[in-house]
Amino acid sequence: MGIRSLKRIWLTSFIPPLAVCRYGCAGCCAAPIGVMWIAAIISITYGFAGGPAEVEGISWITVLLGSALWLIASIWAMTVIRGVDADQADPKCASRQSAVCRIANDDDDDPMSEIKNLTQ
Repeated sequence: MGIRSLKRIWLTSFIPPLAVCRYGCAGCCAAPIGVMWIAAIISITYGFAGGPAEVEGISWITVLLGSALWLIASIWAMTVIRGVDADQADPKCASRQSAVCRIANDDDDDPMSEIKNLTQ
């Protein structure tokens, strides 16, 4: 494992929106991953302050909710980065490894030609 790979894993684990912007497709998923990550930070902070029940001490359920949101954001970022890497490795979709690549380059007939056939 190289230093670049370790940096990618570190960024994906701790700052998922930045990892998606740097290594993935920023236009498609960075904003929702960022919202999920910020909600996780707020939830964890709010949990340490007592949570919605305003308990004395730490609201562990709120902290666990924030941790789950953070985990979801990290997994989502990993998935996006892997999909982009797979598509860049095979830009013409010759081996059709990625699901995104298969959807984007579907070789079906032109739908407009089917409509023209129905009207004739």
